[in-house]
Amino acid sequence: MLHYDFMQHAFIAGTIVAIMCGAIGVFVMARGLSFITHSFSHIGFSGASFATYVGWDPLEGLLLFTTVGALAIGRMGVKFFRREASISVMLSVFLGLGILFLSLSTQSGSFTSTILFGSVVGISSRDVWVIVVLTVVLLCLLTLGYKMLKFDSFDPVGAEAAGLPIRFISVAFLLLLSIGVAEAVQIVGALLVFALMTIPASTARHITQSVFKMIVVSAVLAVLGIWVGLTLSYMTNAPVSFYITAFEALCYFLALGWSSLKAKFQPIGT
Repeated sequence: MLHYDFMQHAFIAGTIVAIMCGAIGVFVMARGLSFITHSFSHIGFSGASFATYVGWDPLEGLLLFTTVGALAIGRMGVKFFRREASISVMLSVFLGLGILFLSLSTQSGSFTSTILFGSVVGISSRDVWVIVVLTVVLLCLLTLGYKMLKFDSFDPVGAEAAGLPIRFISVAFLLLLSIGVAEAVQIVGALLVFALMTIPASTARHITQSVFKMIVVSAVLAVLGIWVGLTLSYMTNAPVSFYITAFEALCYFLALGWSSLKAKFQPIGT
Protein backbone atom coordinates (compact mmCIF):
# COMPACT_ATOMS: atom_id res chain seq x y z
CA MET A 1 0.00 0.00 0.00
CA LEU A 2 2.73 2.46 0.97
CA HIS A 3 4.65 1.81 -2.26
CA TYR A 4 2.24 4.17 -4.02
CA ASP A 5 3.02 7.89 -3.87
CA PHE A 6 -0.63 8.87 -3.53
CA MET A 7 -1.01 6.65 -0.45
CA GLN A 8 2.13 8.11 1.10
CA HIS A 9 0.76 11.61 0.55
CA ALA A 10 -2.59 10.55 1.98
CA PHE A 11 -1.05 9.14 5.15
CA ILE A 12 1.22 12.15 5.70
CA ALA A 13 -1.47 14.77 5.01
CA GLY A 14 -4.13 12.83 6.92
CA THR A 15 -1.91 12.40 9.97
CA ILE A 16 -0.99 16.08 10.07
CA VAL A 17 -4.59 17.21 9.70
CA ALA A 18 -5.74 14.70 12.32
CA ILE A 19 -3.26 16.04 14.88
CA MET A 20 -4.51 19.56 14.22
CA CYS A 21 -8.18 18.54 14.43
CA GLY A 22 -7.58 16.57 17.63
CA ALA A 23 -5.87 19.48 19.32
CA ILE A 24 -8.26 22.22 18.27
CA GLY A 25 -11.31 19.98 18.71
CA VAL A 26 -10.87 19.89 22.50
CA PHE A 27 -11.43 23.64 22.64
CA VAL A 28 -14.25 23.44 20.08
CA MET A 29 -16.19 21.15 22.42
CA ALA A 30 -15.27 23.09 25.57
CA ARG A 31 -16.50 26.34 24.00
CA GLY A 32 -19.64 24.74 22.53
CA LEU A 33 -18.70 25.54 18.94
CA SER A 34 -19.59 22.26 17.23
CA PHE A 35 -22.47 23.95 15.38
CA ILE A 36 -20.19 26.75 14.19
CA THR A 37 -17.68 24.15 12.97
CA HIS A 38 -20.51 22.62 10.95
CA SER A 39 -21.39 26.09 9.67
CA PHE A 40 -17.82 26.71 8.53
CA SER A 41 -17.98 23.51 6.49
CA HIS A 42 -21.04 24.87 4.65
CA ILE A 43 -19.29 28.20 4.09
CA GLY A 44 -16.14 26.38 2.97
CA PHE A 45 -18.10 24.39 0.40
CA SER A 46 -19.30 27.65 -1.12
CA GLY A 47 -15.75 29.05 -1.05
CA ALA A 48 -14.28 26.01 -2.79
CA SER A 49 -17.01 26.18 -5.43
CA PHE A 50 -16.32 29.87 -5.99
CA ALA A 51 -12.59 29.18 -6.35
CA THR A 52 -13.34 26.49 -8.93
CA TYR A 53 -15.55 28.89 -10.86
CA VAL A 54 -12.94 31.69 -11.03
CA GLY A 55 -10.02 29.33 -11.61
CA TRP A 56 -8.35 29.47 -8.18
CA ASP A 57 -7.02 26.65 -6.06
CA PRO A 58 -9.98 25.31 -4.01
CA LEU A 59 -8.02 25.82 -0.76
CA GLU A 60 -7.76 29.55 -1.52
CA GLY A 61 -11.54 29.82 -1.76
CA LEU A 62 -11.97 27.74 1.38
CA LEU A 63 -9.63 29.98 3.37
CA LEU A 64 -11.18 33.17 2.00
CA PHE A 65 -14.78 32.27 2.77
CA THR A 66 -14.20 30.60 6.15
CA THR A 67 -11.98 33.38 7.52
CA VAL A 68 -14.45 36.05 6.39
CA GLY A 69 -17.19 33.96 7.98
CA ALA A 70 -15.18 33.75 11.22
CA LEU A 71 -14.76 37.52 11.32
CA ALA A 72 -18.49 38.00 10.67
CA ILE A 73 -19.46 35.59 13.45
CA GLY A 74 -16.96 37.24 15.79
CA ARG A 75 -18.47 40.60 14.94
CA MET A 76 -22.04 39.57 15.77
CA GLY A 77 -21.01 37.44 18.75
CA VAL A 78 -20.95 33.66 19.13
CA LYS A 79 -23.91 33.55 21.52
CA PHE A 80 -26.05 35.63 19.16
CA PHE A 81 -24.98 33.44 16.24
CA ARG A 82 -26.07 30.27 18.05
CA ARG A 83 -29.40 31.78 19.16
CA GLU A 84 -30.38 33.34 15.86
CA ALA A 85 -32.88 31.09 14.09
CA SER A 86 -32.20 32.75 10.74
CA ILE A 87 -28.71 31.20 10.68
CA SER A 88 -30.27 28.19 8.97
CA VAL A 89 -31.29 30.54 6.16
CA MET A 90 -27.73 31.85 5.86
CA LEU A 91 -26.29 28.33 5.68
CA SER A 92 -28.86 27.38 3.05
CA VAL A 93 -27.82 30.41 1.01
CA PHE A 94 -24.17 29.37 1.19
CA LEU A 95 -25.06 25.86 0.03
CA GLY A 96 -27.10 27.35 -2.79
CA LEU A 97 -24.21 29.59 -3.80
CA GLY A 98 -21.89 26.61 -3.80
CA ILE A 99 -24.17 24.68 -6.12
CA LEU A 100 -24.55 27.75 -8.35
CA PHE A 101 -20.79 28.29 -8.68
CA LEU A 102 -20.26 24.62 -9.50
CA SER A 103 -23.02 24.67 -12.11
CA LEU A 104 -21.40 27.70 -13.77
CA SER A 105 -17.93 26.15 -13.79
CA THR A 106 -16.61 23.57 -16.22
CA GLN A 107 -15.67 21.04 -13.54
CA SER A 108 -17.22 17.59 -13.65
CA GLY A 109 -19.63 16.16 -11.13
CA SER A 110 -16.80 14.18 -9.49
CA PHE A 111 -15.31 17.45 -8.27
CA THR A 112 -18.55 18.19 -6.41
CA SER A 113 -18.21 14.85 -4.66
CA THR A 114 -14.60 15.67 -3.78
CA ILE A 115 -15.58 18.94 -2.11
CA LEU A 116 -18.50 17.42 -0.23
CA PHE A 117 -16.93 14.14 0.85
CA GLY A 118 -13.19 14.77 0.61
CA SER A 119 -10.47 13.03 -1.36
CA VAL A 120 -7.49 12.29 0.85
CA VAL A 121 -6.06 9.89 -1.74
CA GLY A 122 -6.04 12.74 -4.25
CA ILE A 123 -3.62 14.86 -2.21
CA SER A 124 -0.54 15.92 -4.18
CA SER A 125 2.95 16.58 -2.81
CA ARG A 126 2.30 20.31 -3.12
CA ASP A 127 -0.90 19.93 -1.09
CA VAL A 128 1.06 18.06 1.58
CA TRP A 129 3.49 20.95 1.98
CA VAL A 130 0.67 23.49 2.15
CA ILE A 131 -1.04 21.41 4.83
CA VAL A 132 2.23 21.10 6.77
CA VAL A 133 2.78 24.87 6.75
CA LEU A 134 -0.81 25.66 7.76
CA THR A 135 -0.76 23.07 10.55
CA VAL A 136 2.57 24.28 11.96
CA VAL A 137 1.29 27.87 12.00
CA LEU A 138 -1.99 26.83 13.65
CA LEU A 139 -0.32 24.71 16.32
CA CYS A 140 2.25 27.41 17.07
CA LEU A 141 -0.49 30.01 17.54
CA LEU A 142 -2.50 27.54 19.62
CA THR A 143 0.55 26.92 21.81
CA LEU A 144 1.22 30.64 22.27
CA GLY A 145 -2.34 31.30 23.40
CA TYR A 146 -2.81 27.98 25.22
CA LYS A 147 -3.04 29.31 28.77
CA MET A 148 -5.51 32.08 27.97
CA LEU A 149 -7.58 29.87 25.67
CA LYS A 150 -7.67 27.06 28.25
CA PHE A 151 -8.74 29.47 30.99
CA ASP A 152 -11.46 31.08 28.87
CA SER A 153 -12.72 27.75 27.45
CA PHE A 154 -13.02 25.81 30.70
CA ASP A 155 -13.71 28.67 33.14
CA PRO A 156 -15.23 31.58 31.16
CA VAL A 157 -16.59 33.31 34.28
CA GLY A 158 -13.20 33.20 35.97
CA ALA A 159 -11.45 34.37 32.80
CA GLU A 160 -13.75 37.37 32.54
CA ALA A 161 -13.27 38.20 36.22
CA ALA A 162 -9.51 37.98 35.75
CA GLY A 163 -9.71 40.65 33.04
CA LEU A 164 -8.70 38.52 30.07
CA PRO A 165 -9.52 39.96 26.61
CA ILE A 166 -12.52 37.67 26.09
CA ARG A 167 -13.64 39.15 22.78
CA PHE A 168 -10.15 39.00 21.30
CA ILE A 169 -9.70 35.37 22.41
CA SER A 170 -13.06 34.43 20.91
CA VAL A 171 -12.40 36.04 17.52
CA ALA A 172 -8.82 34.73 17.38
CA PHE A 173 -9.98 31.18 18.08
CA LEU A 174 -12.72 31.45 15.46
CA LEU A 175 -10.07 32.44 12.91
CA LEU A 176 -7.91 29.47 13.90
CA LEU A 177 -10.95 27.21 13.68
CA SER A 178 -11.91 28.55 10.25
CA ILE A 179 -8.42 27.82 8.89
CA GLY A 180 -8.49 24.37 10.47
CA VAL A 181 -11.83 23.58 8.87
CA ALA A 182 -10.62 24.78 5.46
CA GLU A 183 -7.61 22.50 5.82
CA ALA A 184 -9.61 19.46 6.99
CA VAL A 185 -12.22 19.74 4.20
CA GLN A 186 -9.65 18.33 1.77
CA ILE A 187 -9.42 15.17 3.89
CA VAL A 188 -12.99 14.32 4.93
CA GLY A 189 -15.04 16.81 2.90
CA ALA A 190 -17.36 19.66 3.78
CA LEU A 191 -20.17 17.40 5.00
CA LEU A 192 -18.04 15.37 7.42
CA VAL A 193 -15.37 17.82 8.61
CA PHE A 194 -17.12 18.41 11.94
CA ALA A 195 -16.84 14.67 12.69
CA LEU A 196 -13.04 14.81 12.78
CA MET A 197 -13.21 18.06 14.75
CA THR A 198 -15.68 16.91 17.41
CA ILE A 199 -15.89 13.13 17.88
CA PRO A 200 -12.27 12.44 19.00
CA ALA A 201 -12.42 15.40 21.40
CA SER A 202 -15.77 14.24 22.78
CA THR A 203 -14.30 10.77 23.31
CA ALA A 204 -11.26 12.19 25.09
CA ARG A 205 -13.50 14.01 27.59
CA HIS A 206 -14.87 10.65 28.74
CA ILE A 207 -11.37 9.26 29.23
CA THR A 208 -9.54 11.99 31.13
CA GLN A 209 -10.18 15.26 32.97
CA SER A 210 -6.79 16.80 32.21
CA VAL A 211 -6.93 19.30 29.36
CA PHE A 212 -3.45 18.41 28.09
CA LYS A 213 -4.25 14.69 28.20
CA MET A 214 -7.53 15.41 26.38
CA ILE A 215 -5.56 17.02 23.57
CA VAL A 216 -3.15 14.07 23.38
CA VAL A 217 -5.93 11.44 23.45
CA SER A 218 -8.03 13.38 20.94
CA ALA A 219 -5.09 13.75 18.53
CA VAL A 220 -4.18 10.05 18.86
CA LEU A 221 -7.77 8.95 18.18
CA ALA A 222 -8.03 11.27 15.18
CA VAL A 223 -4.76 9.92 13.75
CA LEU A 224 -5.84 6.31 14.32
CA GLY A 225 -9.13 7.10 12.56
CA ILE A 226 -7.25 8.36 9.51
CA TRP A 227 -4.91 5.36 9.45
CA VAL A 228 -7.72 2.84 9.89
CA GLY A 229 -9.85 4.63 7.30
CA LEU A 230 -7.09 4.72 4.69
CA THR A 231 -6.10 1.10 5.25
CA LEU A 232 -9.63 -0.30 5.10
CA SER A 233 -10.51 1.91 2.15
CA TYR A 234 -7.48 0.61 0.26
CA MET A 235 -8.48 -2.98 1.04
CA THR A 236 -12.19 -2.65 0.25
CA ASN A 237 -12.39 0.31 -2.17
CA ALA A 238 -15.09 1.88 0.05
CA PRO A 239 -15.03 5.63 0.90
CA VAL A 240 -12.34 6.69 3.39
CA SER A 241 -14.73 9.05 5.20
CA PHE A 242 -17.10 6.21 6.07
CA TYR A 243 -14.38 4.24 7.85
CA ILE A 244 -13.03 7.34 9.60
CA THR A 245 -16.40 8.33 11.03
CA ALA A 246 -17.33 4.72 11.87
CA PHE A 247 -14.06 4.22 13.79
CA GLU A 248 -14.38 7.50 15.67
CA ALA A 249 -18.02 6.78 16.54
CA LEU A 250 -17.08 3.30 17.82
CA CYS A 251 -14.37 4.80 20.03
CA TYR A 252 -16.84 7.37 21.37
CA PHE A 253 -19.45 4.79 22.36
CA LEU A 254 -16.80 2.55 23.95
CA ALA A 255 -15.48 5.50 25.96
CA LEU A 256 -19.02 6.48 26.92
CA GLY A 257 -19.75 2.96 28.14
CA TRP A 258 -16.47 2.80 30.06
CA SER A 259 -17.17 6.16 31.68
CA SER A 260 -20.66 5.02 32.73
CA LEU A 261 -19.33 1.78 34.22
CA LYS A 262 -16.60 3.67 36.06
CA ALA A 263 -19.14 6.08 37.56
CA LYS A 264 -21.47 3.21 38.50
CA PHE A 265 -18.86 1.23 40.42
CA GLN A 266 -17.04 4.21 41.91
CA PRO A 267 -17.42 4.27 45.72
CA ILE A 268 -19.68 7.01 47.07
CA GLY A 269 -17.75 10.02 48.35
CA THR A 270 -14.65 9.45 46.21
